[in-house]
Amino acid sequence: MEKQIIDRLREVVGDDNIRTTTAELYAYSTDAGIHRSMPDAVLRPKNTEEVAGVVKLANELLFPVVPRGAGTALCGHSVPVAAGVVMDLQRMNAIKELHIEDLYVVVEPGVIHKDLNAKLKEYGFFIPGPSSGNVANIGGMVATNASGGNAVKYGATRDYVLGMEVVLPTGEIARFGSRTLKNSAGYQLEKLMCGMEGTLGVITEVNLRITPLPEATAVAVAVFHTLEDAGRCVSNIIAYPVIPSGLELMSRVCIEAVNKAVCLGLPDEEAILLIEVDGSSHDVKDQIEKVTEICKGSGSISVDFTYDAERKEELWKGRKAMIPALSKYHDDLVTVMLADDMAVPMSKVPEAVKAFQAISDKYDIIIASYGHSGDGNLHTKVLMDPTRQSHWDQAEKAVSEIYEKVMELGGTITGEHGVGMTKAPFFLRERESSLEVMKVIKKGLDPNNIMNPYKIMDWEENFIARLRYHVESE
Repeated sequence: MEKQIIDRLREVVGDDNIRTTTAELYAYSTDAGIHRSMPDAVLRPKNTEEVAGVVKLANELLFPVVPRGAGTALCGHSVPVAAGVVMDLQRMNAIKELHIEDLYVVVEPGVIHKDLNAKLKEYGFFIPGPSSGNVANIGGMVATNASGGNAVKYGATRDYVLGMEVVLPTGEIARFGSRTLKNSAGYQLEKLMCGMEGTLGVITEVNLRITPLPEATAVAVAVFHTLEDAGRCVSNIIAYPVIPSGLELMSRVCIEAVNKAVCLGLPDEEAILLIEVDGSSHDVKDQIEKVTEICKGSGSISVDFTYDAERKEELWKGRKAMIPALSKYHDDLVTVMLADDMAVPMSKVPEAVKAFQAISDKYDIIIASYGHSGDGNLHTKVLMDPTRQSHWDQAEKAVSEIYEKVMELGGTITGEHGVGMTKAPFFLRERESSLEVMKVIKKGLDPNNIMNPYKIMDWEENFIARLRYHVESE
């Protein structure tokens, strides 16, 4: 990037909020996924006006702008594939308004999900979010339509978005949606921005609906001889109907990894389900008894449940430690973010997990299966040596078959993480009939293609591209 452009950017955000050294740029060249590409500069605006100033300049001088929050995304969303400017929005971190009596809050994009919930807890409310909520920013959650283990009962981020302020790709400032729980006024453009991954603008403020904290919770641990039995139990629970606040599946690889890393003492079997129910104390007691009956009737070896706060926290801590724990499963292998958040109809969970295991066996590669199975959102993690080309070749074949199976079952290639770069080739197949509509919207809002270009429907490479790893030829 030319010095004169850097100088003009300094005029917008100030000397202290622009980064151009190699070390600083390197830190912003990747997210939590597998890709890397260096930006030309990193900016840290403090308000909407500075964001708009940068975007207007980008339109004038035609350089890319890539919005970024905490960098916890797993699919390359904030990786600047065409260089340009990464816009770090973490300075915009104010909880601007609390309207508890109207059931909404107004926040800036850099607010951390955990911090917002800590504030809301004082009033008996919360907003559900992803497993990375301890660090994830609200703006990133909205831009990817993030969700987590409690989405089966509470929904995804888009279900809490009432309205927002967005700097459009032309630099104009627009407000979408409302501050009311009900809104039938024209196109729901605030929902369009949920999941746009920075390709249609920069989110600078969000109005979010809040929901009451439950009075009580309980957690059950059900053990199974096979993954398929565990998957069938998921379908039986949902069909009963019991709608749990969390329903997590863990395969043997995951169980062994968590026990090794966290010493949790989970049962040594092929699969377990962690099932959380919430509500009033009476409702929780009734629900956990029904869950226990359903698990036993679905072939569970054993079912234990607890109301104890420390034990519940310990169980969920083990589940959240899953990804780092998997890297300790084998001394020579690490967890790689591939095929990691597909979703299928809940009734198809048994067939899906059985197929994932068959693919793992077929390619003699370790694929750990787990996930938020209560809403059909399954995860797999590939354990491999990312420096070896042969491992990438194996993984490419296995991952492709996993996604093909998911689409065959009527599922989607991403349930909560978004598309970015890693999922894009499979997204193009899944959404083939609607790609042109998306491209028309993108072209209409971003005629110069400056906002996070070459992502989602515009990605043209394989998913194993621009890797953050040094891969050795064999």
